[in-house]
Parts: sequence; C-alpha cells; structure tokens
Amino acid sequence: MSSAVDYLGYAAAACTTCAFIPQVHLVWRERQAKGVSLGMYMILTFGIFLWLCYGLLIGAWPVVIANGLTLVLASAVLIMKWHFERQSPN
Repeated sequence: MSSAVDYLGYAAAACTTCAFIPQVHLVWRERQAKGVSLGMYMILTFGIFLWLCYGLLIGAWPVVIANGLTLVLASAVLIMKWHFERQSPN
C-alpha cells in the first residue's frame, strides 16, 4: 500500500506531465513551433532525462513515471520543431 507521500508524488507528477500536453497539441495542430525556444526545450529535455535516471537509481516510481512520460512529450515538441522548421520555406 502506498503512503500519502507517494500519492502526493503521483499527483504532482500528473500535474507536471499533463502540463506538456497542450503544447504538444498546439505544435501538432498548427504544424509550426516558431514560439518554442529551441535552447530552452533542449536543456529542459536533458534535465528531464537526468530526473528519469535519478528516479530509476533511487527507485522512486512517481519520479520515474512522470519523467518518462514527460520526456516523451518534451521530445515530441523538439522533434516537431525541428521537422516543421525544416519544411518551412522561410
């Protein structure tokens, strides 16, 4: 049985992970990411990767699950930004 602290961790993880969904949806729908800072998303994605590694090393499942999902979402924004900017005639 998980403790209240674990539930707090899962709730925080759900909030911070779900916060990326509108950005992914917007970039996908508009097929452009001009307003997305490449440098910020690269650093953020690397930081998320490090948090995932940390969570794995200490066995903190709220940290692992949240950062695994967030890494996928943040990486999707980066990939779409690179892809759509390559296709843009500007």
